[in-house]
Amino acid sequence: MSVQTTSMPSSFLFNYLLPFLGALFGMGAAFIVKPKSPKALKLILSFSGAFLLGITIFHLLPKVFRFVDFDAGLWIVAGLILQIALEYLSQGAEHGHMHTHSDSKLPWALFFSLCLHAFIEGIPMGNEQTLVLGIFVHKISIGMVLFLMIWPLKVSSSYKILCLFSFAAMSPLGSFFLANSSGMESWKNALTALVVGMLLHIATTILFESNKSHVFNIQKLITILLGFSISYLL
Repeated sequence: MSVQTTSMPSSFLFNYLLPFLGALFGMGAAFIVKPKSPKALKLILSFSGAFLLGITIFHLLPKVFRFVDFDAGLWIVAGLILQIALEYLSQGAEHGHMHTHSDSKLPWALFFSLCLHAFIEGIPMGNEQTLVLGIFVHKISIGMVLFLMIWPLKVSSSYKILCLFSFAAMSPLGSFFLANSSGMESWKNALTALVVGMLLHIATTILFESNKSHVFNIQKLITILLGFSISYLL
Protein backbone atom coordinates (compact mmCIF):
# COMPACT_ATOMS: atom_id res chain seq x y z
CA MET A 1 0.00 0.00 0.00
CA SER A 2 1.20 3.49 -0.68
CA VAL A 3 1.57 5.96 2.15
CA GLN A 4 -0.21 9.26 1.69
CA THR A 5 0.91 12.55 3.13
CA THR A 6 -1.50 13.83 5.75
CA SER A 7 -2.54 17.39 6.46
CA MET A 8 -0.27 19.56 8.54
CA PRO A 9 -1.99 19.26 11.97
CA SER A 10 -2.41 15.47 11.84
CA SER A 11 1.04 15.09 10.27
CA PHE A 12 2.59 17.03 13.14
CA LEU A 13 0.83 14.95 15.76
CA PHE A 14 1.68 11.70 13.97
CA ASN A 15 5.30 12.31 12.92
CA TYR A 16 6.56 14.25 15.91
CA LEU A 17 4.37 13.45 18.88
CA LEU A 18 3.83 9.70 18.44
CA PRO A 19 7.53 8.62 18.61
CA PHE A 20 8.07 11.00 21.54
CA LEU A 21 5.11 9.50 23.39
CA GLY A 22 6.31 5.98 22.60
CA ALA A 23 9.56 6.60 24.46
CA LEU A 24 7.75 8.27 27.37
CA PHE A 25 5.25 5.41 27.54
CA GLY A 26 8.07 2.88 27.81
CA MET A 27 9.78 4.92 30.52
CA GLY A 28 6.53 5.33 32.43
CA ALA A 29 5.79 1.61 32.20
CA ALA A 30 9.24 0.80 33.55
CA PHE A 31 8.77 3.30 36.39
CA ILE A 32 5.39 1.86 37.40
CA VAL A 33 6.07 -1.83 36.90
CA LYS A 34 9.81 -1.98 37.70
CA PRO A 35 10.00 -5.53 36.29
CA LYS A 36 11.93 -7.91 38.50
CA SER A 37 11.78 -10.60 35.80
CA PRO A 38 12.92 -9.94 32.21
CA LYS A 39 10.13 -12.15 30.79
CA ALA A 40 7.66 -9.32 30.10
CA LEU A 41 10.39 -7.12 28.60
CA LYS A 42 11.52 -9.99 26.38
CA LEU A 43 7.99 -10.43 25.05
CA ILE A 44 7.76 -6.70 24.34
CA LEU A 45 11.11 -6.87 22.57
CA SER A 46 9.97 -9.88 20.53
CA PHE A 47 6.87 -7.99 19.39
CA SER A 48 8.96 -4.90 18.68
CA GLY A 49 11.48 -6.91 16.64
CA ALA A 50 8.80 -8.68 14.58
CA PHE A 51 6.86 -5.43 14.05
CA LEU A 52 9.99 -3.55 12.95
CA LEU A 53 11.07 -6.35 10.62
CA GLY A 54 7.57 -6.54 9.16
CA ILE A 55 7.44 -2.78 8.58
CA THR A 56 10.85 -2.97 6.90
CA ILE A 57 10.04 -5.94 4.64
CA PHE A 58 6.43 -5.18 3.76
CA HIS A 59 6.61 -1.39 3.40
CA LEU A 60 10.10 0.12 3.34
CA LEU A 61 12.11 -2.32 1.20
CA PRO A 62 9.70 -2.15 -1.78
CA LYS A 63 9.91 1.63 -1.66
CA VAL A 64 13.69 1.96 -1.61
CA PHE A 65 14.09 -0.60 -4.43
CA ARG A 66 11.49 0.94 -6.74
CA PHE A 67 13.97 3.43 -8.25
CA VAL A 68 16.08 1.78 -10.97
CA ASP A 69 18.79 4.43 -10.88
CA PHE A 70 19.26 4.29 -7.11
CA ASP A 71 21.67 1.83 -5.46
CA ALA A 72 19.52 0.98 -2.44
CA GLY A 73 21.58 -2.07 -1.52
CA LEU A 74 24.69 0.03 -0.95
CA TRP A 75 22.88 2.32 1.49
CA ILE A 76 21.24 -0.60 3.28
CA VAL A 77 24.64 -2.19 3.87
CA ALA A 78 25.92 1.20 5.06
CA GLY A 79 23.06 1.28 7.57
CA LEU A 80 23.95 -2.21 8.80
CA ILE A 81 27.58 -1.19 9.30
CA LEU A 82 26.61 2.07 10.98
CA GLN A 83 24.35 0.22 13.43
CA ILE A 84 27.12 -2.27 14.24
CA ALA A 85 29.42 0.68 15.00
CA LEU A 86 26.78 2.37 17.18
CA GLU A 87 26.20 -0.84 19.12
CA TYR A 88 29.89 -0.93 19.97
CA LEU A 89 29.15 2.17 22.07
CA SER A 90 25.63 1.30 23.20
CA GLN A 91 26.50 -2.33 24.07
CA GLY A 92 23.29 -3.51 22.42
CA ALA A 93 20.80 -1.40 24.38
CA GLU A 94 18.78 -0.92 21.15
CA HIS A 95 17.72 -4.55 21.33
CA GLY A 96 17.28 -4.92 25.05
CA HIS A 97 20.72 -5.48 26.53
CA MET A 98 21.08 -3.93 29.96
CA HIS A 99 24.48 -3.51 31.59
CA THR A 100 25.51 -2.31 35.01
CA HIS A 101 27.48 0.93 35.12
CA SER A 102 28.89 3.19 37.76
CA ASP A 103 25.97 4.32 39.89
CA SER A 104 27.32 7.88 40.15
CA LYS A 105 27.52 8.98 36.50
CA LEU A 106 25.68 8.60 33.23
CA PRO A 107 27.19 6.13 30.71
CA TRP A 108 27.76 8.88 28.14
CA ALA A 109 28.99 6.67 25.29
CA LEU A 110 25.87 4.52 25.56
CA PHE A 111 23.56 7.52 25.87
CA PHE A 112 25.18 9.34 22.91
CA SER A 113 24.92 6.22 20.74
CA LEU A 114 21.23 5.74 21.53
CA CYS A 115 20.49 9.42 20.84
CA LEU A 116 22.37 9.37 17.52
CA HIS A 117 20.58 6.17 16.52
CA ALA A 118 17.21 7.71 17.40
CA PHE A 119 18.00 10.93 15.50
CA ILE A 120 19.06 9.10 12.32
CA GLU A 121 16.12 6.70 12.27
CA GLY A 122 13.78 9.65 12.75
CA ILE A 123 15.04 11.59 9.70
CA PRO A 124 12.88 9.86 7.05
CA MET A 125 9.81 9.55 9.30
CA GLY A 126 7.95 12.47 7.75
CA ASN A 127 7.81 10.64 4.41
CA GLU A 128 7.10 7.14 5.76
CA GLN A 129 4.18 6.93 8.16
CA THR A 130 4.52 3.16 8.57
CA LEU A 131 8.06 3.89 9.80
CA VAL A 132 6.58 6.25 12.41
CA LEU A 133 4.50 3.38 13.77
CA GLY A 134 7.51 1.05 13.76
CA ILE A 135 9.61 3.58 15.65
CA PHE A 136 6.75 4.20 18.09
CA VAL A 137 6.68 0.52 19.06
CA HIS A 138 10.49 0.31 19.08
CA LYS A 139 10.71 3.36 21.35
CA ILE A 140 8.53 1.69 23.98
CA SER A 141 11.05 -1.09 24.53
CA ILE A 142 14.11 1.17 24.30
CA GLY A 143 12.46 3.66 26.65
CA MET A 144 12.01 0.90 29.21
CA VAL A 145 15.62 -0.28 28.88
CA LEU A 146 17.05 3.24 29.08
CA PHE A 147 14.91 4.12 32.11
CA LEU A 148 15.98 0.97 33.97
CA MET A 149 19.63 1.91 33.35
CA ILE A 150 19.41 5.64 34.14
CA TRP A 151 16.91 5.87 37.00
CA PRO A 152 19.00 3.96 39.59
CA LEU A 153 21.94 6.38 39.08
CA LYS A 154 22.86 8.42 42.14
CA VAL A 155 22.35 11.78 40.45
CA SER A 156 19.56 14.34 40.78
CA SER A 157 16.10 13.42 39.53
CA SER A 158 15.98 16.55 37.34
CA TYR A 159 19.23 15.47 35.64
CA LYS A 160 17.82 11.99 34.94
CA ILE A 161 14.52 13.41 33.66
CA LEU A 162 16.39 15.80 31.35
CA CYS A 163 18.39 12.92 29.88
CA LEU A 164 15.29 10.77 29.37
CA PHE A 165 13.32 13.59 27.74
CA SER A 166 16.31 14.43 25.52
CA PHE A 167 16.38 10.87 24.22
CA ALA A 168 12.61 10.88 23.64
CA ALA A 169 12.96 14.02 21.52
CA MET A 170 15.70 12.68 19.21
CA SER A 171 13.54 10.93 16.59
CA PRO A 172 11.13 13.88 16.22
CA LEU A 173 14.18 16.16 15.92
CA GLY A 174 15.49 13.97 13.09
CA SER A 175 12.19 14.30 11.25
CA PHE A 176 12.17 18.06 11.87
CA PHE A 177 15.73 18.28 10.50
CA LEU A 178 14.76 16.75 7.14
CA ALA A 179 11.58 18.82 6.85
CA ASN A 180 13.39 22.10 7.49
CA SER A 181 16.76 21.61 5.77
CA SER A 182 17.06 22.94 2.24
CA GLY A 183 18.59 20.47 -0.18
CA MET A 184 17.92 17.42 2.00
CA GLU A 185 14.94 16.25 -0.06
CA SER A 186 17.28 14.75 -2.67
CA TRP A 187 18.75 12.53 0.07
CA LYS A 188 15.37 11.16 1.14
CA ASN A 189 15.71 7.77 -0.55
CA ALA A 190 19.32 7.31 0.60
CA LEU A 191 18.45 8.14 4.20
CA THR A 192 15.44 5.82 4.13
CA ALA A 193 17.63 2.97 2.81
CA LEU A 194 20.22 3.75 5.49
CA VAL A 195 17.56 3.46 8.18
CA VAL A 196 16.29 0.22 6.57
CA GLY A 197 19.77 -1.26 7.10
CA MET A 198 19.81 -0.13 10.73
CA LEU A 199 16.34 -1.55 11.40
CA LEU A 200 17.17 -4.85 9.69
CA HIS A 201 20.13 -5.31 12.01
CA ILE A 202 18.18 -4.38 15.15
CA ALA A 203 15.04 -6.39 14.34
CA THR A 204 16.86 -9.57 13.30
CA THR A 205 19.17 -9.35 16.33
CA ILE A 206 16.14 -9.05 18.65
CA LEU A 207 14.47 -12.09 17.08
CA PHE A 208 17.61 -14.22 16.95
CA GLU A 209 18.58 -13.40 20.53
CA SER A 210 15.05 -14.01 21.79
CA ASN A 211 15.40 -17.63 20.68
CA LYS A 212 19.08 -18.28 21.27
CA SER A 213 18.27 -20.95 23.86
CA HIS A 214 16.39 -22.85 21.10
CA VAL A 215 13.55 -23.67 23.50
CA PHE A 216 10.04 -23.58 22.02
CA ASN A 217 7.94 -20.85 23.63
CA ILE A 218 4.32 -20.55 22.50
CA GLN A 219 3.91 -17.08 24.07
CA LYS A 220 6.92 -15.77 22.16
CA LEU A 221 5.75 -17.36 18.91
CA ILE A 222 2.29 -15.80 19.22
CA THR A 223 3.85 -12.43 20.08
CA ILE A 224 6.10 -12.57 17.00
CA LEU A 225 3.24 -13.64 14.70
CA LEU A 226 1.13 -10.78 16.08
CA GLY A 227 3.90 -8.30 15.34
CA PHE A 228 4.28 -9.52 11.75
CA SER A 229 0.50 -9.62 11.19
CA ILE A 230 -0.11 -6.05 12.39
CA SER A 231 2.79 -4.69 10.36
CA TYR A 232 1.44 -6.41 7.23
CA LEU A 233 -2.09 -5.05 7.69
CA LEU A 234 -1.02 -1.42 8.05
